[in-house]
Amino acid sequence: MDLLEKIRLLPTKPGVYLYKNAEGEIIYVGKANNLRSRVRSYLLETSQANAKTGSLMREAVDIDYILVANEHEALALENNLIKQRKPRFNILLRDDKTYPYVKLTLADRYPKVFVTRRLRKDGSAYYGPYFPGNLAYRVVELIHRSFLLPSCKVDLSRYHARACLQYYIHRCLGPCVQELTSPELYQQAVRDAQLFLEGRHAELERGLTARMMAAAAAEQFEAAARLRDQLSTVHQLQEKQRIATAEQNDDADVFGYHFEDDGLAINLFHMRGGKIVDRREFFWEDLPDLLESPANESDQPASDVKGTGLSPSASSGRKDTGFSPYASNPEKQGASATEGAPPVAIEFNAGTVFSALLKQLYIDQNYVPRSVLVPVDFDDRETLTALLAERTGHRVEIAIPQRGEKRSLVDLAGQNAKQSYIQRFRVLEPSRKAIQESLADALMLPELPRRIECFDISHIQGAETVASMVVWEDGKMNKSAYRKFKVMTVLGVDDFASMREVVHRRYKRLKEEERELPSLVLIDGGLGQLHAAAEALESLGFTSQPIASIAKKEEVIYLYGNEEEPIVLDRHSPVLHLVQLIRDESHRFAVGYHRQRRAMRDRDSELLIIPGVGTLTRQRLLSHFGSLRDVQQATADSLASVVPRKTAESIWRHFHEPEPANTAPRSD
Repeated sequence: MDLLEKIRLLPTKPGVYLYKNAEGEIIYVGKANNLRSRVRSYLLETSQANAKTGSLMREAVDIDYILVANEHEALALENNLIKQRKPRFNILLRDDKTYPYVKLTLADRYPKVFVTRRLRKDGSAYYGPYFPGNLAYRVVELIHRSFLLPSCKVDLSRYHARACLQYYIHRCLGPCVQELTSPELYQQAVRDAQLFLEGRHAELERGLTARMMAAAAAEQFEAAARLRDQLSTVHQLQEKQRIATAEQNDDADVFGYHFEDDGLAINLFHMRGGKIVDRREFFWEDLPDLLESPANESDQPASDVKGTGLSPSASSGRKDTGFSPYASNPEKQGASATEGAPPVAIEFNAGTVFSALLKQLYIDQNYVPRSVLVPVDFDDRETLTALLAERTGHRVEIAIPQRGEKRSLVDLAGQNAKQSYIQRFRVLEPSRKAIQESLADALMLPELPRRIECFDISHIQGAETVASMVVWEDGKMNKSAYRKFKVMTVLGVDDFASMREVVHRRYKRLKEEERELPSLVLIDGGLGQLHAAAEALESLGFTSQPIASIAKKEEVIYLYGNEEEPIVLDRHSPVLHLVQLIRDESHRFAVGYHRQRRAMRDRDSELLIIPGVGTLTRQRLLSHFGSLRDVQQATADSLASVVPRKTAESIWRHFHEPEPANTAPRSD
C-alpha cells in the first residue's frame, strides 16, 4: 500500500502521526484532532509549492499513527515522541541551561544529598528547581552543616577503615565507619533534612525543640548544643519566609522576544515571590527556513498551524532544517501559485515559536508556575493550559497581557531579548564578570571562579611522559604560575595513572604549604582522566573540590559527580571558548615540554657508553621500551628480544653490575 492510499484510509479521530523515510526512520512527528484531514493537507500544500512541505513529502515514503482519546493526550504524546525519536524535521529544543534540584537518595541504606539537573525514577526524593542555580548549592551546604548528611562518592553499602575529612570538620555523621553513628540517629537526620527541604519548618522546629530538651535533661550537652544550632537555623529561615510571604505574589515566568535579520532571541524571566530571580536565553538562526507564514494570511487563526517542532540552531552549531506545516486556504494558495502571479510575502510567525517552545519547556516538568506571560497568542494555548493544570494539580494560566504591570514585565523581557540578540549575533565581547558568572552557572560552581588550574599529559607511546599545569587567574592566563611535571612512577602508556600522579603531587604540596585550592581543577581528557584526578584529590582529603574535564573532538564537559549529565555548550558560547582556550594552552605547554625532554634524550644517552650499543641500537631500544628508565628496569631476556643476546647481557650488567666504562660512543 503506497503512501497516498494510507493517507486516504487514516481515521478521523485525534492522534499523532509519524512520517518515515525509505530507511524506516521517523522524520517528522505531528498531532491532529482529525488525522485524515490534517495529513491530507500536506498533499495540498505540496501541490501549491510550499517549499518546506515539499521537502518533507519528497522524503516521506510511509506514515504511521497512534490514536488517542483527546487533544490533551495527543499534545503530550507528540512532545514525548519528538524527544524520544528526535526527528529531523522537528528537532528538539536543546538548551544548555537547566536548573538544579536537590536530590535526597532515600533508596540508599545511608541516604546522601546532592545537587543534580536530571530527574530519575530511582527512589530518590527531588526538591526544586532552584533559582538561581547556586541556591541549590547553598541549600546543600546548609544541610551538610546543620544535618550532617554527606554528598561524597564513598560507597556506604559497606563500612570502611577510616572516615574522610568531612567527618572531622563536622560536616558528616560518618556512616562510612562502623559505630561512628547509629542507623537510628542517621535516619533522624534524614527525616529532619526532608522536613527542611519540604518547607515544613514548624514541624521541624517542634521536633528539634523536644529532642534538645530531652538531650539537655539527660546531660548530653554536646548533642543538645548541636540541636540548638539546628533550631536556630530553622528559626531564622522561618522568619525570612514569613517576611517573603507577606509581600509575595504568585510565581510567574515572563517571556519576551526580538526578531531581526533571520535571527531570534527569546528571554525568559523567572519570577519567584514577586521578584525576578533568574533569566534564561534562547536563540535561533535563519528562522525563515524554519517558520514562515504568508503575509496575506497573517490574520489567519493560530489554530490553523499544526505540529511544529522547534530547535535552536545555535545549540547544535549548524543550520537547522526544521519543518512547520501549515493548513492552508485552497483558494488563496491557488491564487498565489498561479503562473505569473507575484510570490506571496513571508513574515515571521511568533505564535508558532511560542507554541513549540512552551510545550517543550513545561510538559513533563515537575514544577510549572501559576502564571506564564507571553507576548503573543498561539495555537493550542488553551489545550496546553488545561494539560499543565491537570499534571501539576494547580491552576496554570498562560496569559497575553495587554496593559498594566504584567504587560510592562513582558515588555521588559522583550527589551532584554533585544540586548541578548545584539550580544549574540552582533558579536559583542562579554565582560569578564559576565563570563565568570556564566562559567559558574554552567559548571555548577559554588562561587565565581577566580583561579582555574588545567592539567594535560604528553608522551609518544609512553616515552618521556610529562605533564603540564597552566593557570587562568582573574580573567587572563598567569604564565608565571605554570608548572611542568616529569612523570616518575608510571611505566609505559598509562594516561590515567600519569594524571593521578601529577594531580596528587600538585595538591599534596599545596596541602603541606596550607595554600588555597583553585576555584576549578580542569582536566584535558575524558572520564578516565577525570576519575583519576578525582581519586588523587580524594586521597588527600579534598572531597568537595570542583573538578571537570573537557573531551577533545566532542567538546563535551564532564563535571565530577554529574558524569551522567555531560554539559554540552553552544559552539558560540563564551564559556566554551574560555574552557577551550585554557585546555589548548595546557596542551601547547605540555607538548612543548615533551619536545624539550625528547631533544635532551636524543642529544645524549647513557646507552651509548655501553660496549656494543650504537645510535641505531639505542633508537631500537628506546622505541621498543619507551624510555631509558624502562630499559634500565628490563630483564636480560626482554632486552634479548630486541638486540642480540650478548648485547642484551652487556646492557643488563651495565645497569645492575656496573663496570668502569672504557669506550667512547660508536655508530652502528
